[in-house]
Amino acid sequence: MKYEASITSIGNLARNFLESNKSIIILDEGIRPNLAEMVVAHTKAELKEDIVAGDTLVWGKHAFSITSVGEDANKNLRDEGHCTIVFNGDNNMPGQISVKGDMEPRLHREDLIQIK
Repeated sequence: MKYEASITSIGNLARNFLESNKSIIILDEGIRPNLAEMVVAHTKAELKEDIVAGDTLVWGKHAFSITSVGEDANKNLRDEGHCTIVFNGDNNMPGQISVKGDMEPRLHREDLIQIK
């Protein structure tokens, strides 16, 4: 297990981002209160090893294949539990992790975010 955190809150705009942009912004809980409406906040977790293409993201009960990792994503995840997860497989930004799967994740408090 490279990373494991539990969802603590879901900002009102986070669902809109998932629907319109096929993306979710995650962030350690309480680290930037001004962004709370836009993010899925989670418990602080340690990134034990860099995430690379070919790893698996498990969001709740659904697994996704990681297709690419932006150059800043691992550092941001280590520092603030922050990155944008894009569910269409296309990575265009340095802080993004792109994934592919059969469906988009559902957003539920207390679900686990795991990277294996």
